Amino acid sequence: MMPSPLADTLIVTPWHDPVVDAVGYDARSSYVELFWLGIIGPTSTWLLRRLVTGLDAFPDGYELDLAETANALGLSLTAGAHSPFGKALNRCIMFGMAHQLGAGIAVRRQIPPLSLRHLRKLPPHLQAAHVDWIARRAPDSQRLARAIELASAMVRTGDETHQLERQLLSLGIPPREATEAVRHLALAS
Repeated sequence: MMPSPLADTLIVTPWHDPVVDAVGYDARSSYVELFWLGIIGPTSTWLLRRLVTGLDAFPDGYELDLAETANALGLSLTAGAHSPFGKALNRCIMFGMAHQLGAGIAVRRQIPPLSLRHLRKLPPHLQAAHVDWIARRAPDSQRLARAIELASAMVRTGDETHQLERQLLSLGIPPREATEAVRHLALAS
């Protein structure tokens, strides 16, 4: 769904899906980088991150400058769905990361876990890593409580919510606890 060749902007709104929001991963998470990147491609992954980051600043939606965004991703904005930017946007829609909504798009902030069909397309080492990731998904209660406390302190001192998971990982918090701590804070606010 490439915007009209005459359009300079696109309206981006959040896609609220209670099922995926409860079990999904932040679009900027390690999960998306490790497992979804190989499915939707690097340009679509970076575009998705940009779209979601815009929703951090404007939770009800915003107007996206297409040429500026394409340029920021190292792409040119040319008319048609076959341009690199158009392909990236279409892949986000084709793989369910966004959907057309009127003259704009609604974007998922939480990305669903991979389906078995998509998992089988990954190389064997990522398939094994995914099995391990899911097996460790249920967080340890003590580590989770520590991760929530750290994340809460980060928010109180002014850290941005979208950076919390990466910051927790850098402090040695395991991925599942980092993800769950950020999800806990999002649900509490």
